[in-house]
Amino acid sequence: MTNVAHILQSKSDMTVYNVSPSTSMFDAISLMAEKNIGALLVMDGDTISGIVSERDYARKIILAGRSSRETPVGDVMSSPVMYVAPSASTEECMALMTKNRLRHLPVLDNGKLVGLISIGDLVKDIISEQSFMIEQLQHYISGTPA
Repeated sequence: MTNVAHILQSKSDMTVYNVSPSTSMFDAISLMAEKNIGALLVMDGDTISGIVSERDYARKIILAGRSSRETPVGDVMSSPVMYVAPSASTEECMALMTKNRLRHLPVLDNGKLVGLISIGDLVKDIISEQSFMIEQLQHYISGTPA
């Protein structure tokens, strides 16, 4: 069973992009497009105020007929933000994300932001674990060393 710390170590880019609550949604969605990411943490100094995603943009800006250049992120962000510790298991994260329909989870260690995991990170890790287990079982069944 993998934990979040292992997933963070395996990520090629540990950068957690963020914006302030006063950032325009236009600038936030531009940053998401530039960095090819689906969400940004909304930070007020070192404190997580919320999270804003492409889904928020589509539902709370476009469908609501609001101006992305004039609407601050703080008006449409999701808050409060659920988070996990580095010791949380993949299964715990999947259960939390599925139950609450989340796609991103910040990782906090003693209150300090250390990373962000996505549902894609979890799925990739689960597939890798299952592939390893299948390979080990095939070696066991065939009697060949791993």
